[in-house]
Amino acid sequence: MTKAELVEKMAKEAGISKAAAATALNSLTDGITKTLKKKDGKVTLVGFGTFSKVHRKARTGRNPQTGEALKIKASNAVKFKAGKALKDAI
Repeated sequence: MTKAELVEKMAKEAGISKAAAATALNSLTDGITKTLKKKDGKVTLVGFGTFSKVHRKARTGRNPQTGEALKIKASNAVKFKAGKALKDAI
């Protein structure tokens, strides 16, 4: 499902315009992003799941074609853990 399809579904089910649904969706994603940028950012949506930030340390990897060793930089990544209601629904 694309963002446009999700906006259309939200608008139809909530009985609001597509513009209002798009604004609501953008507000949700912006809020999650801003919270995850914080040092110990974590967003929990009860029944749906938890978004959290994890730090990946620098490490050595290998190019699968040549076998050459490369350095992979340290980075931050987002982890999602599905909630019980979501797991049960699927």
